[in-house]
Amino acid sequence: MEASVIKKINRKRMSFLVFLTCALLLCFAFYLELVEGLDPCPLCTLQRACIAVGGSFALIASMHNPGRVGFLCYAVLQVLFFSIGGALAGRQIYLQSLPTDLVPSCGPDLDYLLEIFPIFEVLRMIILNDGSCAEVLWRFLGFSIPQWTILAFLLLTVMCLLQISNKLENEIASKSKSVTAE
Repeated sequence: MEASVIKKINRKRMSFLVFLTCALLLCFAFYLELVEGLDPCPLCTLQRACIAVGGSFALIASMHNPGRVGFLCYAVLQVLFFSIGGALAGRQIYLQSLPTDLVPSCGPDLDYLLEIFPIFEVLRMIILNDGSCAEVLWRFLGFSIPQWTILAFLLLTVMCLLQISNKLENEIASKSKSVTAE
């Protein structure tokens, strides 16, 4: 019984660490926007949303401290949003690597698109057509913002997958102990 308490504490801590990482990433994004004056492109905004939603699920998981199924659901939802965010960052890296003559034309502002078109049409337009996401405005150690962001999404996804694999290993071990005890 004492081992399960330790595992729950570790799950809670790991979930809170995922949340804290997401909060720090968002704080840095807002620093770049508000202090450095870098306006986020539409793909950056969608990546921020993925970090915020995934981080929210991590915070809820750390506060809720769910059972086996609930914990697995929270972790899978986090992996889903972090994977989507990673795919969006990958798209932006691709756009930034294109020669200038192959970059798609810039679309209208995100606020305008949301007023005029349905949300799924806006998402399609942003992902497929927005050339404003191809501009590299900031670099650190030679890497652009989406390159750092895809590394962050990879780290967050690995953290969640480790939680899932640890949880599954613990369940398999407890089932094998109960089978051997019978």
